[in-house]
Amino acid sequence: MIGIDVGGANLKVVDGRDVHIHYCPLWRESNLAEVLAEYQGEDAAVVMSGELADGFFNKTEGIRFIVDAVRKTFPNAFFYGTDGKFHNNACSELAAANWLASVDYLREKYPDGMMLDIGSTTADIVPFAKFSDLLGMTDTIRLQRGYLVYTGMLRTPVATLANSAVIKNTVTPFSTEYFACSGDVHYVLGNITEDEYTAATPDGKEVSREACLRRLARIVCADLEEVGEDGATAVAQAFWDAQRKLVCSVVQKVAEEAAPGNILVGGIGSKTFAPLVGGTDLTAAVGIPADALPAFAVKEIANR
Repeated sequence: MIGIDVGGANLKVVDGRDVHIHYCPLWRESNLAEVLAEYQGEDAAVVMSGELADGFFNKTEGIRFIVDAVRKTFPNAFFYGTDGKFHNNACSELAAANWLASVDYLREKYPDGMMLDIGSTTADIVPFAKFSDLLGMTDTIRLQRGYLVYTGMLRTPVATLANSAVIKNTVTPFSTEYFACSGDVHYVLGNITEDEYTAATPDGKEVSREACLRRLARIVCADLEEVGEDGATAVAQAFWDAQRKLVCSVVQKVAEEAAPGNILVGGIGSKTFAPLVGGTDLTAAVGIPADALPAFAVKEIANR
């Protein structure tokens, strides 16, 4: 049995040997079926969130595309839905159910727990205690409830959360162009490694400290030589201050309402955010592959 999580940007596969993360964007012609063909001969349990990618007319089209692509390699695959059940065919319940699979798995061992799963694009912040209340929740409802915060460690445009930084003792407003992303920020600040920067860069160029600093400098319409490393790093720090404050404040609000016994932190940001929210890094403490939690979770649910 393998677990598959089909996101809009990344495909994550967990098998008995390892975690495999493939950059596989669905908003342009996708090679999803070809990538999955590498794993022939296994049974598959699947979750998804990639149906929202804007290459599809609507979620229904996205769900059908993903199910059809998976079925080319795994004709008997089954898909976990927001109703907490597995399905054999494309249906509306399959949309954005990956977070629920994570909760469904974790709640068995941590019934009074709460999850912060912060990945490349989003942060899922969900208490476990009233699992039945979570069934049927769409991402829109989760945004309204504070259970979904649309910011992540790699793909968030810098100007969406911060609007200025102090550079050479002057408050300098940000441009709102997509010049740099959270991946550039976290790489420069040491929160992620080069191997963890799995998303495409805004300019399509390499992942290196200098390349990230150059992208960050463009946020204030400058070359790196104009503002220097200190100026570009100030841009990164302004974004990180805003992102940290946003995520931690929502975690605190949800925790105050749910009074969880503990906070379990997954995603590529687990090691960064676990100490900030007083939580447990699932990879370090429990051995769960935090950077592919839904794929791991759906496999475990299917096995049980």
